[in-house]
Amino acid sequence: MVYSINPDFRQYNYNTIRNVKTDCVTKKEDTSVSRTPSFTSNPINYVPFNAALTSSQLRTRLEGKDEKNKYNEILQHLDKSSKKLLKLMLKQGTLLNANSNDNSTVLDNLYKIATTPRANGLSNSGILKDTINTLYSPFNITQRFGNLPKNVYEGVREIYMDDHAMRKTNLLKRKIADMEINVDHSGTCVASSIEFNLAKQMPAEFARFVEGISSPKMAVEKEIKLSNLADNTLDAIWLLNAFEIPFEMKDFNKAKLTFAPDKNAIIRAQIQTNDKDPYERSATDVLMQSTFMQVGSQQSYDSLTDKRAGKFNQNDKGLIEFEKTFTESVVEDKNKISITYQTVDDDERVVGYETDLNTMKRQITTSLDRGENVIIGYTQLDQNNYIINGHEITIIGYKKAPKDSKNPSVQDKLIFICNDTDDDLFEPIEYDEDYLLPKIHHAALPHDIVENDVQLTENWIEGLNSYKQMKKDAA
Repeated sequence: MVYSINPDFRQYNYNTIRNVKTDCVTKKEDTSVSRTPSFTSNPINYVPFNAALTSSQLRTRLEGKDEKNKYNEILQHLDKSSKKLLKLMLKQGTLLNANSNDNSTVLDNLYKIATTPRANGLSNSGILKDTINTLYSPFNITQRFGNLPKNVYEGVREIYMDDHAMRKTNLLKRKIADMEINVDHSGTCVASSIEFNLAKQMPAEFARFVEGISSPKMAVEKEIKLSNLADNTLDAIWLLNAFEIPFEMKDFNKAKLTFAPDKNAIIRAQIQTNDKDPYERSATDVLMQSTFMQVGSQQSYDSLTDKRAGKFNQNDKGLIEFEKTFTESVVEDKNKISITYQTVDDDERVVGYETDLNTMKRQITTSLDRGENVIIGYTQLDQNNYIINGHEITIIGYKKAPKDSKNPSVQDKLIFICNDTDDDLFEPIEYDEDYLLPKIHHAALPHDIVENDVQLTENWIEGLNSYKQMKKDAA
């Protein structure tokens, strides 16, 4: 298919290790993977996609003329494979899930995607299929950027050079532009982990986000409780202003936030709509990850280069711990606190732990028992314990390690069931606790689970301290 990138499509312009950077490395393809989740045996706690509802609360039958009409209309827009997934989602209780900010169901939002206009260059059927595929199996979410096809390459480079006021006849500048727009290693592991968590635990809210950010408006509004950001309302407002996210106060404890992808996300989404290769992001992944990167980077992300600016981070890739926690909190409207487990010196060398591993394990499993997935940041170290990289994955459950007659102590060990959006595997992965726990630098956990274990620092204080430290380092 021949298509072009039209700059006019970008009309949507929306106005600590001490701080571990969560950058990610894309791995080589494994052609043996399956896009169907493989569920593990002997789970102690394999958290379902919608832990907030018990089986008795799940709705699996269409009720009333309106729901039946919407369902039949959606079917008209689907191929055979997607129709099958839609029917399975109804049987599983996903389709009529209403755990969203406005109480709309997955069905309601899929109907809007199918029957109302999408943003320029996006197709109703493409976004609809992407959303169904993701909600049926959130393990399909990936952070791998797609390549730039030859027929759009020049147009994308010109847009980048225009954005940076580069002379297009300057060969050196053109070479720099080439290097910037060819993204090899994505830094969106935080954003893709939040995307996964939203799809798995709040499918209706995920569908509502997709509908909004893929519409001509390319934005979605969400009402949140300010008490989930800080104990004091003024401190919560300081956080919202610091992250430069558009918001409107509803009352003294509620605010309506506007979430939107960056202005260049539409270009990447158009390309993935028409030229998506296996293992690459879908157009839906592009828009969702851009939106969450915008939130965390103080509205400074650029989808063309996968780079960001912002006041809290001196690195131009990824999000730091404080930014990640803020993004999680506002997207899920939950009181999350980031707990730092590793002790890191000024040379970014891991020298110990802030708490013992058993306490860490208890906090994580308690969160899982409650039905809350845990997004963790883990570090990769060299032989001298210096941090060489960081990555984010999601713990979704745990189970007992196999019995070992020669080593009875192993029977008390756990295996954590996780999702990694950068492993080219569209299924859960498993890590035993002896391997995973020592690697965890930080985890975002419900406030009340950890409040009795550690001296907590509110997010706004942590943010202010990070900002002051960065300014000091720059000086």
